[in-house]
Amino acid sequence: DMNSARHGRRLLAATFALAGFTAPLTAQSFPTDDLVIRQIWAEGMTERSRAAGLAQVLLDSIGPRLTGSPGHLAAVEWLERTYRAWDIPVRREQYGTWTGWRRGHTHLDLVAPRVRTLEATMMAWSPGTTRPVEAEVVEFPDVASEAEYAAWLPAARGRFVLVSFPEPTCRPDENWDRLARPGSVDRLRATREADRRAWAARIARAGAGAVRRLDDAGAAGVLTTRWSDGPQARWTAGWGVTKIFDAPTRRIPALSLSCEDYGLVARLTRNAQGPRLRLDARAEALGTVPVFNVVAEMRGTERPGEYVLLGAHLDSWDAASGATDNGTGTVMMLEAARLLRLAYPNPRRTILVGHWGGEEQGLIGSRAFAEDHPEVVANLQVALNQDNGTWRIDYLRMMGLTDAGASFARWLSRIPSEITGAITLDLPGVPETGGSDHVAFLCSGAPSFRLQSHYPDYRQYTWHTNRDTFDKVVLDDLRNNATLAAMLAYLASEDPERVSRERRTLPGWPACAPARRVSNR
Repeated sequence: DMNSARHGRRLLAATFALAGFTAPLTAQSFPTDDLVIRQIWAEGMTERSRAAGLAQVLLDSIGPRLTGSPGHLAAVEWLERTYRAWDIPVRREQYGTWTGWRRGHTHLDLVAPRVRTLEATMMAWSPGTTRPVEAEVVEFPDVASEAEYAAWLPAARGRFVLVSFPEPTCRPDENWDRLARPGSVDRLRATREADRRAWAARIARAGAGAVRRLDDAGAAGVLTTRWSDGPQARWTAGWGVTKIFDAPTRRIPALSLSCEDYGLVARLTRNAQGPRLRLDARAEALGTVPVFNVVAEMRGTERPGEYVLLGAHLDSWDAASGATDNGTGTVMMLEAARLLRLAYPNPRRTILVGHWGGEEQGLIGSRAFAEDHPEVVANLQVALNQDNGTWRIDYLRMMGLTDAGASFARWLSRIPSEITGAITLDLPGVPETGGSDHVAFLCSGAPSFRLQSHYPDYRQYTWHTNRDTFDKVVLDDLRNNATLAAMLAYLASEDPERVSRERRTLPGWPACAPARRVSNR
């Protein structure tokens, strides 16, 4: 966890008084007279930055980029057009196939005992309806055994089934802690935890695949919600936030409701007040479709067979716009490539920019690239990946590659302190074995690292949620991060020394799991 690793060494770039030089905007310290660093700054940290415009097109116009969806393909094509307009060679590489799916509209209304339009969306790859459907609501049954559940299943036919635990409150815990009386907080937590355990036991007693069996039972659809409380929880949420993933069904619609509206429908159902819902949800199954990585390449002039790799995943979940997961990373690396093309058009080593597909399905795009390009993995100078939210890059974990810290210290010392001053370099840095695409290369033996931003509110409010939208992006930090990535790529490319691959392990450190190349949902 990033926060627990803050004991790492803080790096502060040296500050020099540069006589006769006026820094663009707020820059006050250029540690060297490196003209490439200065040009990257002048293009990336001023009004000449393209980061905001690129982000607006990707997040608002193209939108979410679910693997196998037309949105993902549109983003692939947009990246290709953009790189070609900048005269940067680019290619798409198919890494497999996936289940294609196009989202249509979702309209869900409570029509009895009163009328209310509900906040709901289809889950990814859910079947839709061919016409509006109106039906009663029932709760997943409290059965004693799988056989009793099988006997109940005919009662689900033609009805919507509530399959998630209905939260007693949708206020975040911090709100209760700050404003409620201690006795109220204690009673809430004790009751809620007991009820959550009882609900999990109810689902377990129905047997493996219990929700999926509602497909065969002919239910009108399943209703879910995924909310949890407080910034310390693994699946965190705040006001109005719901995490939305893929459908648990294959033939009937699966809908994710807001915490508040799911609770409303559940209370009406439990109190026998006759809730009826009207659903009009459209989706199109597209069969098996090809899926791609996009790779831009700036060929090295002196050491073309050695590589610097910038990476970020292009795919997203599609409850919102995929802004901070991982539109910001995509735009960061795209803008970094533009800065390098302008300030450093003839790199010493080959610089690659990988926009990975299928990260949300288990890093399958980046793992396939590593498998298909052993020459890149074997000759990587360094790989730098970004995949978490907005805010400035402030943390670099050395992943057990402790000698690589010397390379990063050398590079960061040449970058203005306005960028590096907030960065913590963690040595030795417990290696990650999952999480994002840097692991695909790290677990193949290459020096691969995550450029990491501040985490807590990302987990709470935007990661995989219905609120991951353009307005959450901090554009000043996006410019900062793109500029940092370009500077690091330049310095790594020019460095006469190779980054060490010497790995040190300590007892209890995790080991990499074998990579699996997966196609299709």
